[in-house]
Amino acid sequence: MEKRIGSALIMIEDSSVVPALNEILTRHGNIIIGRQGIPLRDRQISIISLVLEGTTDEIGALTGQIGRLKGVQVKSVLTKNKEQ
Repeated sequence: MEKRIGSALIMIEDSSVVPALNEILTRHGNIIIGRQGIPLRDRQISIISLVLEGTTDEIGALTGQIGRLKGVQVKSVLTKNKEQ
């Protein structure tokens, strides 16, 4: 299956899920190219931005598991890799 480059934006509204979220991210670390976390303390939320490279199934598995966490929202965007 063809690999794609994409990104995922994760918004955390309930900080009690952070350990479970980190466990999911660790399990899928092979498709994570980059990760940036931004705490928005005045709004009491945190944002994590991921740059990903994997098949649609791999990226879907990651975002699906994240999306099932209570108090977390996730959105992803995928592009096709440039042919090498």
